[in-house]
Amino acid sequence: MTDNVIVIGSDHAGYSLKQVLVAHLEEKGWRIVDVGTNGAASVDYPDFGAAVAHALKEGKAPRGIVVCGTGIGISIAANRHDWIRAGLCHDITSARLCRLHNDANVLALGARLIGEEVAKDCVDVFLATEFEGGRHQRRVDKLGFAESM
Repeated sequence: MTDNVIVIGSDHAGYSLKQVLVAHLEEKGWRIVDVGTNGAASVDYPDFGAAVAHALKEGKAPRGIVVCGTGIGISIAANRHDWIRAGLCHDITSARLCRLHNDANVLALGARLIGEEVAKDCVDVFLATEFEGGRHQRRVDKLGFAESM
């Protein structure tokens, strides 16, 4: 696994934004593991939240991105896996803090709630921010991630 790989998945409502983000990340030199969906036909978001979660557990990448209409459903689906800490973000501050304080390993976005430029900014900040550790580590440990590895 290398640090310049990211897993991304979406349902039909997030498909368009996912494609924008894939192009954005590839322009910046990221390698993409796209777990679907591959079109705008209706699909079930839990399937793609789970696909991203399993790809991370398999070591395909250290972090992932999930997208659905609101980001809520797919973040819940991803967070059902105890090795995932998905943070639903709507701006760069939440994207920075979910990494800095919560060591989120999955960024969740709502395609119907934020625009493409805000989404790109959130992705860039999420990927550039490292976990602060310190006082936050004991709290993150209580989320179950350390016990599931």
